[in-house]
Amino acid sequence: MTHKNWLQDKEKRQKWMQFMQSFHPDIDPQTIRLMDELGFVSRSLYHMGEQSVDEAGLSFAQYRVLMHLFFADQMGDRGELNPSEISERQGVSRNTMSTFIRSLEEAGLIERRLDPNDRRRFNIRLTENGRFLVSQHTRNHLETIDHCFHTLNADEQQTLFNLLQKLGAQVMAVKREIGD
Repeated sequence: MTHKNWLQDKEKRQKWMQFMQSFHPDIDPQTIRLMDELGFVSRSLYHMGEQSVDEAGLSFAQYRVLMHLFFADQMGDRGELNPSEISERQGVSRNTMSTFIRSLEEAGLIERRLDPNDRRRFNIRLTENGRFLVSQHTRNHLETIDHCFHTLNADEQQTLFNLLQKLGAQVMAVKREIGD
């Protein structure tokens, strides 16, 4: 994927590096370049995901809630999940998940049901409209993402996967160190 941005201008990139190094003089400039590039790719993929469901009037985060429910429904799980499970799967707070659930319920895409095992809790499941919407948009979304990753051959994809896993493990270790 080629892109043109202000960091490709050698003079501007040098000024950016100097600016960043003013905060941490010992940082490797390659670290800054990797952070910028990874951020660009991540934001771009996320933006494409948002665009792929935009015509349905959904945010990408709402779509992901529907996908988790669709997976539970189609793969013989239980067909429904409680808000805490969905929140954990998406890595968002319970308050954020409550907002998503409320908006999706108002749109008629999900419904709440009391948990038969614990009447203090409720579970969420897709409505027929929700199932239709997810199945309609998933194919297009996955084709777009697949098209992006086809610029890498199988070995490159595996290398990228391994490197991202290694980086992810380090990020989690640092996160634990700083107490987050």
